[in-house]
Amino acid sequence: MTRPRQARPTPGTIAAIVLGAGVPLAFVGVFFAWPVLAMVGRGLFVDGALDLGGFSDVLARPRTLRLIGLTIGQAALASVVCVLLGLPIAHVLYRLRFRGRRMLRALVVLPFVLPTVVVGVAFRTLLRDGGLLGSLRLDGTFAAIMLALVFFNVAVVVRTVGNTWEGLDSRQEEAARVLGAGPVRVWFTVTLPRLAPAITSAASIVFLFCSTAFGVVLVLGGSRFGTIETEIYLLTTQFLDLRAASVLSVMQLVVVVALLLLAARARGRRTAQRRVDAADAVHSPRLGDAPAIAVTLLVAVFLALPIVSLVLRSLHTADGWGLGNYIALGGTGSRNALVVPVWVALGNSLQIAVQATVIALVIGLAASLVISRRPRSPGLRRALAGFDGALMLPLGVSAVTVGFGFLITLNQPPFDLRSSPVLVPIAQALVALPLVVRTILPVLAGIDGRLRESAAVLGSPPWRVMRDVDLAIVARPVLAASGFAFAVALGEFGATSFLSRPDRPTLPVVIFRLIGLPGGDNFGMALAASVVLAAVTVAIIALVERLRVGTMGAF
Repeated sequence: MTRPRQARPTPGTIAAIVLGAGVPLAFVGVFFAWPVLAMVGRGLFVDGALDLGGFSDVLARPRTLRLIGLTIGQAALASVVCVLLGLPIAHVLYRLRFRGRRMLRALVVLPFVLPTVVVGVAFRTLLRDGGLLGSLRLDGTFAAIMLALVFFNVAVVVRTVGNTWEGLDSRQEEAARVLGAGPVRVWFTVTLPRLAPAITSAASIVFLFCSTAFGVVLVLGGSRFGTIETEIYLLTTQFLDLRAASVLSVMQLVVVVALLLLAARARGRRTAQRRVDAADAVHSPRLGDAPAIAVTLLVAVFLALPIVSLVLRSLHTADGWGLGNYIALGGTGSRNALVVPVWVALGNSLQIAVQATVIALVIGLAASLVISRRPRSPGLRRALAGFDGALMLPLGVSAVTVGFGFLITLNQPPFDLRSSPVLVPIAQALVALPLVVRTILPVLAGIDGRLRESAAVLGSPPWRVMRDVDLAIVARPVLAASGFAFAVALGEFGATSFLSRPDRPTLPVVIFRLIGLPGGDNFGMALAASVVLAAVTVAIIALVERLRVGTMGAF
């Protein structure tokens, strides 16, 4: 029996594909590739000629070598700790059935989307003298940074591994037990090999996030500890050493590309595994689950402590307990530390985050619709994979590099946007775009192609097939992607610290300014503003969790 000839794509279909790929590529090209390459060019070219001497000059500096070692060391250590803690938590949250599991999942994922400045301030209140853990004397130490990085990124391991683990067929483990294998042997010979791609993907993403951490390191590390990311910031803002900053950006970009390729390869191996109904994969807690449950409860307490400490300290004023710090948000702080009141900055943040979310959603949805297609041509498949990888690059490239790249490229017609109010939303949309794609794309890729074929056979034109099949199925994930994009844009600090105007600051920029100025009133206002920003973020994530769409598992 001969196979029916596949229908040739219509001009309208081709135009839709070109438009769906062209708009995201143009957006990423103009607002990401161009600024980043401009920064990179300053490290590779001098007076129009290729000059690699800057690399030897920068690498010969003892400070640079120390910061590279700190960056790699803290990222590697945080990745290992996140994996060791994330595996038992993933087992509890995705393989056990108990009351309150959804609430515990929300608590675990919450730190990942909290603004970095808020987390930095929360850990300072927790670890400084008078804080809940002030007796440990960890304020301003390397351990404080490590705790904050683990606080941020353990959710990546839990979600990535948990979503894979939940869908694995448990009959292989049961068969191994029937044949006499003990729990430890079953774990190392059956379960761990099947989870290895997900663990590799999660660890590489955690390493990427930790090596490019900015806000939390800047707040907690001070002048003693830093990373390549914070060094790029100092070189560009304080020392105006653009060439050295460009050299570090090049090195960082190489590492980011390598890690994204590793994560993509691991993700491909993970999605090829057979998945089963999640209801068949979970079971009630058993005696052997006690160690994993204990670890989960301890980590849950650890995740809650910084937020509890932040709220408590925000209610403490010079006159005792009260709402004085929150009332002060209507002013500009001690000695007029701010140009505008904090509530105005919050309004700016909300407005800019809405604009950034719309941009990221339109670009991300168009790109996901194109990438989700499964062409027969190997060349087209490789092209789509490359397209997908290009959209992930903003996830790990220095936000400082992008922000400063904006200033040196988007300063002349037709892209003279330095004074334009759309500059900050565009920068924030770049940061949110990878999360939007990783949320929507797996759902689109999982749509049975026969649904589209049936709609086409019934006479529906391509645009209606897309509306009635693709967009109808992806509606809830789009809402979830919107929530995550909004939360990420709301707390973005790296690029925004470069681009926001003094008369129109965002709330994270205002918080960082308040904690850097003397005066108890200013610090109290920073605490209250951090609680407000965290509360808005929590409300958004709670809404997303109600949609039951896992995001981290898409990595």
